[in-house]
Amino acid sequence: MFACSSPPAGPAPLSEAALGAVIEDPGVDRERLARAVDALFTKDPGTDSSDETRAVIVMRGSRIVAERYAPGYHENTRFAGGAIVRSVTAVMIGMLVSDGRLRLNETAPVPAWQRPGDPRGEITLRHLLQMRAGLRQSASDDAAMLFGPGRDDMARAAEDQPLGSEPGARFHDNAADGVILADLAARVLAPGGDAEARRRAVAEYLRTRLFEPVQMRGVVLAFDAHGTMDGGAMIDGTARDFARFGAFLRNRGAVQGAQLVPRQWIEFMASPTPRSPQYGAGLWLNRGESGGRGDEAARLFPDRGPRDLIAALGNDGEAVLASPSRRLVIVRLGRASAAGQSRLTDELADLAALFR
Repeated sequence: MFACSSPPAGPAPLSEAALGAVIEDPGVDRERLARAVDALFTKDPGTDSSDETRAVIVMRGSRIVAERYAPGYHENTRFAGGAIVRSVTAVMIGMLVSDGRLRLNETAPVPAWQRPGDPRGEITLRHLLQMRAGLRQSASDDAAMLFGPGRDDMARAAEDQPLGSEPGARFHDNAADGVILADLAARVLAPGGDAEARRRAVAEYLRTRLFEPVQMRGVVLAFDAHGTMDGGAMIDGTARDFARFGAFLRNRGAVQGAQLVPRQWIEFMASPTPRSPQYGAGLWLNRGESGGRGDEAARLFPDRGPRDLIAALGNDGEAVLASPSRRLVIVRLGRASAAGQSRLTDELADLAALFR
């Protein structure tokens, strides 16, 4: 008698929702792509209850090759994008620089910093874009600015902060620099304007110069009572809005042959700062050392994936990834706890690795 052994069990069958989220010919193995997307929606035992993927879109070239939503969400749902807005703010500033209305390497025109002897007068637009302005801004300061005593005039709360380090000397991930940039845009677009004039001028500028040409028609911006856009921590939009923004970044600022912002500006956004290899100007880069801590902790997967991968990232697992060399855009929206961020990063790396 011969003992019979059972063949090793194969992977579990894919659900109808998982396979149906991928088009018939995505350009890679359809089942592998469906499984990589499905992994983002699957919770491991013991996962934080707040961890939840609500939307995923994968674009190859100009085609959406995979699109899936959690129950209760759909293509017209507006999702919180959080700090993804910093990339939008950086593009807006690039347009104003291109228009000749702001200057990258000159002192940021914040009136409170122009008093003789004020060391903040050394802060440039470049410093703010690269999150190395040097203002003393902790996580609790950001929270007070966004949700606490500073929420009605976020820019003042941010601009009143003293220096914590020399301008340009160190990289520090924060929301305040994006708020200050949004305030500068409002000062340029609505000089001397009241709150409503500031809000209307910035919203219209972004609508006509970016959102309409890119077809990001579901985007909702946040403004405070002083008419300053939250340029550092809050933006809502549909998953397709964020995917189109990713395609715009992947195409170096061009849409259907029209260059909306100079190509050199997107290349500047995608170039590492002197103080952090993993951050550019409003974009995270697939560089740096894995396993770092604090502001130096890698936000992407530098040991895997394309070196030219750039990302607009929120603080709760929202992500817009774009790779020009692989003609790839990946959007993931939802929430991820601090403990869940590592797993999420691995799953996004697995997904990106399918495309060569």
